[in-house]
Amino acid sequence: MTNSLRRSWLAAGVLAVLPMVTWAQPQAWPARPIRVVVSYPAGGVSDVVARALGDKLTAQLGQPIVVENKAGAGGAIGLDQVAKSNPDGYTLGFSAISPLALSPHLGKLPFDPAKDLIPVASVMYSPVLLLGTKRNTAKDFGQLMAQAKSDPGSVRWATAGLASLGHIMLEQIAYTAKVDITHIPYKGGGQQLNDALSAQFEVLSTNAGPAVMQHIKAGTLKALAVGAPQRLASLPDVPTLAELGHASANVTSLFGIFAPAGTPAAIVDRLNTEINKALASPDLQAKLAATDNVPTGGKAAAFARQIAEESQSNARIIRAAKIQLN
Repeated sequence: MTNSLRRSWLAAGVLAVLPMVTWAQPQAWPARPIRVVVSYPAGGVSDVVARALGDKLTAQLGQPIVVENKAGAGGAIGLDQVAKSNPDGYTLGFSAISPLALSPHLGKLPFDPAKDLIPVASVMYSPVLLLGTKRNTAKDFGQLMAQAKSDPGSVRWATAGLASLGHIMLEQIAYTAKVDITHIPYKGGGQQLNDALSAQFEVLSTNAGPAVMQHIKAGTLKALAVGAPQRLASLPDVPTLAELGHASANVTSLFGIFAPAGTPAAIVDRLNTEINKALASPDLQAKLAATDNVPTGGKAAAFARQIAEESQSNARIIRAAKIQLN
């Protein structure tokens, strides 16, 4: 075989292999629709925000964002599905951080929050409002604490459930103010709000949202304090719990995007960048403001630190108050 013929044969062999090599290369992410599992029912504030964020990401990434609602167990059911999904960037979760920072201190979960999930980006915080019902006679937070001190147990405080964020807030205030407050735990916020409107108790804690704000504006409920980094633009006269001397009780519901552990770092970084870009858009900020939720964003590492810090704080509160799920 001549050198010329040998070179021609080798070249033909390389060309024959090239299509196979090209075909074997991994596809650029994303190459198909991305599923986002929302850990709460359809129609709620978190679902509305998740879908609005999904619309922005669809436009930015060039692939559809498909939202699925998997509610239950305070968000743990949805995140469990995410934790058990392939870590390929095509299944994400949208949830409050409670299943990672609160639930593990109260019982066994079907997944390991520290090992099975990766925080991708913080999305928003939802302020927690302390509201008085028509049965409440206190004009402000100070009077409410004075009543709780002078008449132990007379202030009945309803929350969305045992070891809910509202319950954590209650226990912190009771400890700091050295007062006796009667806790009324519900199983979710729907019946809690209905009973609040019929004045079945004095106060309740609940996340901010359009329905709650309507009752405040109508005078059916009175805002006494808010758990938030700063006062709400919609309630400028309502002080934060930090302003009232209860910084440890000044809690909010922090929501974010999560991915299964093992998701490639490049995909997590790209998602974080795109989510931050979406949160900076005026239309998404306006949608969040309309629901009294506040966009957050930031690096994934900072989000992970927030979760770890809140987990440590919740563990201390739960031990001190001896909170247990019955």
